[in-house]
Amino acid sequence: MARKDELGRLGERIAAEHLEARGMRVLERNWRCRSGELDLVALDGDETVFVEVKTRSGLGYGHPFEAITARKVARLRALASAWAEAHERPLGRARLDAVAVLALPGEDPVVEHLRGIG
Repeated sequence: MARKDELGRLGERIAAEHLEARGMRVLERNWRCRSGELDLVALDGDETVFVEVKTRSGLGYGHPFEAITARKVARLRALASAWAEAHERPLGRARLDAVAVLALPGEDPVVEHLRGIG
């Protein structure tokens, strides 16, 4: 399990760097509450962006985006609301994004970013 956690942390770091390189500002990483966890919370201009990061070291279990189901998107919406409430911040303009990181051994990571997944 430690290797999986390490891969997840690597993917989240790569995803945060990817977003920041595109002008977004990462506000939080791994924000937790009783209902779950948000991988990244960022600002894209005046829009709050809640980012789900999926990292894989191969495609044996499918593309990373395949793990983001309708149920997961609904949970992310609820977590976004919980984040806004905990920070006493109205959501205003907000969106859900997903970042897939494919970290094949011996190769540079491949990053894909889907904006507005739900």
